[in-house]
Amino acid sequence: MPKGSPELTASRREEIVNACEKLYKTMSFKDITLKEISVETSFSRPSIYNYFQTKEEIFLALMQREYELWAAEVNALARENKKMSAKKFAAAIARSLEKREQLLKLLAMNHYDMEEHSRPERLTEFKVAYGASLDAVRACIDKFFPHINRERFIFVFFPFLFGVYPYSVATEKQLNAMEEADIDFTMHSIYEIVYRCVVQLLSKK
Repeated sequence: MPKGSPELTASRREEIVNACEKLYKTMSFKDITLKEISVETSFSRPSIYNYFQTKEEIFLALMQREYELWAAEVNALARENKKMSAKKFAAAIARSLEKREQLLKLLAMNHYDMEEHSRPERLTEFKVAYGASLDAVRACIDKFFPHINRERFIFVFFPFLFGVYPYSVATEKQLNAMEEADIDFTMHSIYEIVYRCVVQLLSKK
């Protein structure tokens, strides 16, 4: 581990994760390297190894942060509202995930690679954040929809999130291919897809 205060270590880790996030907005997972990431930081590539051993660990940390931010927003729904209708809750969840496009992209594209090529302690840290997001959604279901089978909602909704990004974001190449294949397909926004799913799940006891 690098020498320095915990604050410096946290700051350096955050800088690396921010650099990765910036690159991922315009580059693919396979094309991003530790060298590319280091160029976006204030220190050298060898220094990155003091904080992350692989690029997959950096991506995992990015996904962990996305889950933490999302869980905080979902927890706020339970804390700040006495009650919510199914449509109001669905809209709030849809808006919260609309802001977490990076999370949905990571889930759809490279989840297995990130977990497989990360150290156990990094994976555990990630799983804590993932578990917190499960608990945040459970708290909302318990408070606003006690008649709903909570675990059935979780069992359907969280795997569903893996497929949201591909159905809401497509490259020009993909769209052209679907047109050439004569596929009748309409793209929908993250908000629309998540909203409809949540409303439908809450209509089932």
